[in-house]
Amino acid sequence: MKKITLEIDGMYCSMCEAHMNDVIRNCYPKAKKVSSSYKKGITSFLLEEQVDRNKINKAVEEIGYQIKGIQEEGVQHKAFSFFG
Repeated sequence: MKKITLEIDGMYCSMCEAHMNDVIRNCYPKAKKVSSSYKKGITSFLLEEQVDRNKINKAVEEIGYQIKGIQEEGVQHKAFSFFG
């Protein structure tokens, strides 16, 4: 699983955050932990599949924002045990 962080230009309020979250969920229905921060200018989410940069750029631009950068980093699952 990868953590995807998008640097977004054009978000100015909590409604902008909601619009970005909707775009991610529409593009990638299997995305997990989708969140946006207009104060930081980022949207992040977890995804199993590869990000299609053209697809995501087009979807974000259609709602009036611009992706300034995309960062992908691997996420390791933490082992959990009920027994010591």
